[in-house]
Amino acid sequence: MAIIEKRPGNDGTVGYRVRVRLKGYPSQSATFDRITDAKKWAQDTESAIRDGRHFKNSQAKRHTLGALIDRYIRDVLPNKTSNKKMVRVQKQQLEWWKSQIGDYLLADITPALISEYRDKLGNGEIRKGVKRSPATVVRYMAALSHAFTIAVKEWMWLDDSPMRKVSKPREPRGRVRYLTDDERKRLLQACGESNNKYLYAVVVLALATGMRQGEILAMRWEDVNLENGNIILHETKNGERRRVPLTGHALDALKALHEKREIASALVFPDYKKRMAGKPFHLRNTWINALDVAEIKNFRFHDLRHSAASYLAMNGASLAEIAEVLGHKTLQMVKRYAHLSEAHTSKVVASMNAKIFG
Repeated sequence: MAIIEKRPGNDGTVGYRVRVRLKGYPSQSATFDRITDAKKWAQDTESAIRDGRHFKNSQAKRHTLGALIDRYIRDVLPNKTSNKKMVRVQKQQLEWWKSQIGDYLLADITPALISEYRDKLGNGEIRKGVKRSPATVVRYMAALSHAFTIAVKEWMWLDDSPMRKVSKPREPRGRVRYLTDDERKRLLQACGESNNKYLYAVVVLALATGMRQGEILAMRWEDVNLENGNIILHETKNGERRRVPLTGHALDALKALHEKREIASALVFPDYKKRMAGKPFHLRNTWINALDVAEIKNFRFHDLRHSAASYLAMNGASLAEIAEVLGHKTLQMVKRYAHLSEAHTSKVVASMNAKIFG
């Protein structure tokens, strides 16, 4: 129920103090100059409390976006994934939002405001003449969206996330650049002739397994089972452990490397030149040199992963199988390879038609 008290001021004016008490809820109070405003607030507050809206709204008026981001970074982000790099990247993304609109109360964070800074994010230059890509903007938005989701579902700071009404920039279709047979032969020959004793094995692993550069360089011998032919990856992009099959030439390359390994480091590809056996060797310069020797243009190390996926598709692997090998949780990321498995798809359709139509 609501209690309204008349309160005279020192200057002769009269104010009205309202106190709303409902069983099972903390009392709420406010002061007004007019009795009509006091009665309206009392009615609205009682209704909001009964409907479960009042305390969420009051929290939104009490906390800023900066406070939300600080709590999320402190309490949620470290437990979200074991991938330290991803934690660092998402923290950086959230800190950008905080620097731009962190002083706003949550009640004042509207879809229009977020859209304004989404566009600012996309138009901003990360270095001279280079703007953030639509894919990067989407990831900044995803980091903020999850923070809002936690604030709505677990902290009860908001009724709903304003991100639900903000559209994302359209991302370009995923890149599919893979090595032709001739390019692959030239690259492997260049890697084999490199002065770096690790480059050939690293590139063979990337082509044979589709592993990411960071996953390969972080490999430890204790996670490589040469007898059973598999690698266990503990640190992956999605934060989950993954078992990678190791067969054929890739297995032979690692066996050869294992025979000549130095016990000083647990890493498969340590950096001995700089006396840093606890860290992996620096790949960039030797990789670029191998590309130059092989005369391969418009090709990045990550395209070795695309090459592996493309070879799988062209050899009849389903999208689900490609996703499993690459460690993707959904099929969305591997749909870019669907056109490469047309022959396999045609066989499946032909088999189905033969069965149902005789």
